[in-house]
Amino acid sequence: MLIPPVLTDRLWFPPVDSGLSDGLLAMGGDLSKERLLLAYHMGIFPWYDGDLPLWWSPDPRFVLFPDELKISKSMQVLLKKDAFDFTVNKAFGEVITACQTIYRPDQDGTWINQEVIDGYTALHEAGYAISAEAWQDNKLVGGLYGVRLGKMFFGESMFSQKSNASKYAFIKLVQRLKKEGIVLIDCQVHSAHLESLGARMIPRFSFMKFLKFAVPRVPGVIYEQRDIESSEQ
Repeated sequence: MLIPPVLTDRLWFPPVDSGLSDGLLAMGGDLSKERLLLAYHMGIFPWYDGDLPLWWSPDPRFVLFPDELKISKSMQVLLKKDAFDFTVNKAFGEVITACQTIYRPDQDGTWINQEVIDGYTALHEAGYAISAEAWQDNKLVGGLYGVRLGKMFFGESMFSQKSNASKYAFIKLVQRLKKEGIVLIDCQVHSAHLESLGARMIPRFSFMKFLKFAVPRVPGVIYEQRDIESSEQ
């Protein structure tokens, strides 16, 4: 059985095409702002397994092109009625905490632990992680958070306490990001929920090409040439 490399304090990831067949690339390390930014720049994202961060770059990759956003007739009605109040970055902490604690019948527990909350909160304070919120009667009832770099948005997690609230926030955010020049939204792995909104699989090779032109290097992060290039050229 192949075992992916264990990360140390060194700010480094192996090439994305060196991982296991399921996309698992590396284990360990931390969720510092610098490591997270390097990971997203390389097309890698973290999930947790207990106390251990696991780093992934699956092939194919599940993405949404803003022009391909699908809005059902029922959602069109809700949008026309302004069924929820929509905001961006009004309640990042509340959103990520809700994503951590919301019950999900198809999951056993949550991958969002305190280190995840601390890591993405630091990204938010630095201007990279954003949240989108849906409110009803001044109460937060749905939302999502993710990372915005250059012309791409990397979705992380969403929650809903009212029917269609997270979908409403997602649609409104996609529409806003499209106007702001975002060309691709990373949804990471398949979900029927996002597929219904227009997300689809593309080869990792294509995803990496989008990264190359859409995501600039981040000031303050030291990149090594072998860290950002893959044999998938």
